[in-house]
Amino acid sequence: MALRLIRLVEALPRKRSTEVIGKQLIRCGTSVGANYRAACRAKSLPDLIAKLGIVEEEADECLYWIELLVEAGEVPENQVKSLMAETNEILAMTVASIKTLRHRKNNPKSQI
Repeated sequence: MALRLIRLVEALPRKRSTEVIGKQLIRCGTSVGANYRAACRAKSLPDLIAKLGIVEEEADECLYWIELLVEAGEVPENQVKSLMAETNEILAMTVASIKTLRHRKNNPKSQI
């Protein structure tokens, strides 16, 4: 996802607005992978949940910036449709993981 976002930003028209949005998009897009990697090395269940929460927030922010680019007419929706779908999948998997981990945290004897 991060590499695709970088390529998207590099292809944006050179305008003040797209440069600002592009910087935000690269920041949150690269943060998704970095924070997921940090989550894989979490020290505890609460730490894992917190780190995955950051992944969720950053992925959702990516969607916002991509949607804004589409709505502003800077990028055709069909050009970013698969990228948005991939980001939505990452977001859905992250949310499902967080829910499972919270359940496990609150019910340590249950099997999931």
